[in-house]
Amino acid sequence: MAVLIKNIAGEIDRLPDFRVSGRVTQIVGLLVQIGGIPGALSVGDHCEIVGRNRRRVVCEVVGFKEGQALAMPFGSLDGIGLGAHVEVATTSPSIRPDESWLGRVINAFGEPVDGKGPLAGGQISYPIHGQPPPAHTRKRVAGKIDLGVRSMNQFLTVCRGQRMGIFAGSGVGKSTLLSMMARHTNAEVCVVGLVGERGREAREFIEDHLGEEGLAHSVVIVATSDEPPLVRRQAAYVTLSVAEFFRDRGREVLCLMDSVTRFAMAQREIGLSAGEPPATKGYTPSVFAELPRLLERDGPGMEGQGSITGLFTVLVEGDDHNEPVADSVRGILDGHVVLERAIAERGRYPAINVLRSISRTMPACNTDVENALVARARRMLATYENMAELIRLGAYRRGSDPEVDEAIRYYSRIEGFLGQAIADKAVLSEGYTQLAQLLDMGGGAQPAQAGPTRARGRPHLALPRT
Repeated sequence: MAVLIKNIAGEIDRLPDFRVSGRVTQIVGLLVQIGGIPGALSVGDHCEIVGRNRRRVVCEVVGFKEGQALAMPFGSLDGIGLGAHVEVATTSPSIRPDESWLGRVINAFGEPVDGKGPLAGGQISYPIHGQPPPAHTRKRVAGKIDLGVRSMNQFLTVCRGQRMGIFAGSGVGKSTLLSMMARHTNAEVCVVGLVGERGREAREFIEDHLGEEGLAHSVVIVATSDEPPLVRRQAAYVTLSVAEFFRDRGREVLCLMDSVTRFAMAQREIGLSAGEPPATKGYTPSVFAELPRLLERDGPGMEGQGSITGLFTVLVEGDDHNEPVADSVRGILDGHVVLERAIAERGRYPAINVLRSISRTMPACNTDVENALVARARRMLATYENMAELIRLGAYRRGSDPEVDEAIRYYSRIEGFLGQAIADKAVLSEGYTQLAQLLDMGGGAQPAQAGPTRARGRPHLALPRT
């Protein structure tokens, strides 16, 4: 009750002294044309249309035409007709996150949807369409983050403040991989954005995959696939706004979003409705302008702040990793993780193809010994894959090539190392020792200490020759 009274008092304080209003002049599909309020609106502003039975529909301005505003609704337009009254919001769209939001599930408007009561509002308002810190004021990417997944920790090490994309077709395990990282990571706060998620899977993800352990240090933002495109797009923006709140409080934040492709599809629907010309595969120019604005909000903060480490799933259509959204996102992020259907079909999960994946900050964050250890394992995987057909057909004769013989001997061990059950938690520091032991390389490497990106120097431990 105290939280509810506090929230009501805060809303009363923010009520304007007067309102600017207009009228609906035309409705075409999901596009509402508003007249009578010249100069009172700008792109991105919100307004409310009052329909039949005083029902209010929130809209966002997406453009202008012939002196009138073009708006799209956040809900159904049932009961809205010509001449309907339109009230203009006096403040830009924003939310007021609070520490008490940890463990909660909210929607694209920052409202609770988990049945656990009202949310407390914070003191500081965070704009939904926020801006990243200036590039020259940001800290350097520094230290490693333990994601709790062996294949990610050792072969695709992620540093704090890094941004990675997870690329895969449908049904290959993107959401499962995200849930494993959300549950097992050592990040202080995890912010999960489910953008355009299937309604059936949203609760399953939260209760079964994420679980109480993962939810306790997480905030989950949900917008299902049946909601209007503005809601799906705003869920992505709200995810970043919540992450920025915890970053500004000095926390190390892991931001997980599933998926960027559905965000792009929502922006495509908005752009086409507003009259934008379709470009590559029907995607409008605004899609490729909005992607960097969204993704650049992740990363290291300024001095005295924490950082936002971002992992974003990308749904590649028809398993085509060069389709427009995937190609654009890959060029913005600091690395990519490729999930392969063939690996999933043979039963190894997570189905990460480490040979096609890369973490661009990994070499500088690792010690030389760790880099040498991972490089040797990757080299053996590559050697085996190059000869895989001949080996399966029995055409390769053992003893013909020492490198191929070595790859055959260790391949199954490395594959076993890369596989991991959903409930299993891997520890970053222990993974190097385990990998060194299965490769018969002794005690392994000393883990790099969390801190500024290390310049390469002398190895902590010399690797024995094999």
